[in-house]
Amino acid sequence: MEQNVGNRWRFVGAALVMQLCLGVLYSWAVFRGPLTSLYGWSKVQTIAPYRWSVLMFTVAMIIAGFWQDKKGPRLVGSVGGALMGTGVLLSAFIGNTVGGLIFAYGILGGLGVGFAYVTPIATCVKWFPDKRGTIVGLAVLGFGAGSLIFAPLIERLIGDNPDMYATTIPRTFIILSVVFFIFVIGAAQVYKVPPAGWTPPGWAPPTAAGPPTKEDYTPGEMVKTWQFYVLWVIYFLGTSVGITAIGQAKPIIVELSKGAAVMSGGTALGLMSLFNGLGRLVWGATSDKIGRNLTTVAMFIGYIIASLFLLRNATGFWPVLIGLCVIGFCYGGYLAMMPSFTADYFGAKNIGANYGIVFTAWGITGFTVPKYFAGIMTKAKVAGDLAAGYNQVYFTLAVFSVVGIVLALAVRAPTTTSADSGGMGG
Repeated sequence: MEQNVGNRWRFVGAALVMQLCLGVLYSWAVFRGPLTSLYGWSKVQTIAPYRWSVLMFTVAMIIAGFWQDKKGPRLVGSVGGALMGTGVLLSAFIGNTVGGLIFAYGILGGLGVGFAYVTPIATCVKWFPDKRGTIVGLAVLGFGAGSLIFAPLIERLIGDNPDMYATTIPRTFIILSVVFFIFVIGAAQVYKVPPAGWTPPGWAPPTAAGPPTKEDYTPGEMVKTWQFYVLWVIYFLGTSVGITAIGQAKPIIVELSKGAAVMSGGTALGLMSLFNGLGRLVWGATSDKIGRNLTTVAMFIGYIIASLFLLRNATGFWPVLIGLCVIGFCYGGYLAMMPSFTADYFGAKNIGANYGIVFTAWGITGFTVPKYFAGIMTKAKVAGDLAAGYNQVYFTLAVFSVVGIVLALAVRAPTTTSADSGGMGG
């Protein structure tokens, strides 16, 4: 049903604004050095608020997904902005202890990011059924690019005078809270869901070949299909490669470039983040043209090329940098594609809740995979052979990618027959 609903691109603009703000999550590293200098905290202590924010982000995604499907994106996005702003504001007053920062920035702030993150994705998926991959990629591009804006801003606000950190760190939190209260809550006011039965002018849903597919799945129906578990594992594998490379980016640049680096590790990480952001848009748009399955295969192939032929046995700066940028570029695609994959297979009506559940693959990866690969690198360091450790890591990631390719080629949308019979059939 076509209806005149105004310019739907305004939702994309609001999504970009909100996601840019949410991308501050990736800028926590800028605080760690000053906090160590001011309070004498260890690396474990300074990373704790970030780890809690990632955990709360994932938990909130599930809750917010169900909530926004029932109450709409405006309310849930506003609550997310309020939690985020409040958490960062409290960090200015109770952030002189690790526990205070964990509660304020980690728990409250992380919950805020999770509540807000799902709302623009769910909104844009519903308004752009004709170009889901492109639009979701454009929306989450903001999340990836947020650190490119906020990291230098935070760095400038804190300054480089340790004698001033007791003043500049709390002041920075206060300034950030004002930004989040205004722009995250403000962007949420733009959101609304399309009228029932609405479709873009001149567009008709594609007719699928083969058995008929069920239009919309509830979360309970979704988790009874084998397709859900395959998508979850694909997301897990794709995320594993990406976050492992991101986590190892700075040390591998320093340790394997043999002193021939033409840029610092931080600059190289920034360049990798840029490719990460571009990958969200490029792969999302590509999936609209050649399909989600083939695009997923192409991203895993990019991982294999980077892992086996650029990073494994690498001894020079440029192969390492190019390999990390290729992985960053492909990793961005999963964050753009998986919401669209979820909507394609299980419908747009319950996309908030359904994608929140699928997104747990990202969260679980973040808490399990880095620790596993860190163990490999620790053993390699003790043995005095870091190169062997990196080789093992990237060979394992290539194996992950091969498994991902097989799954991407095998998965297909569930049919009404499989859904009505309990979902675990074909």
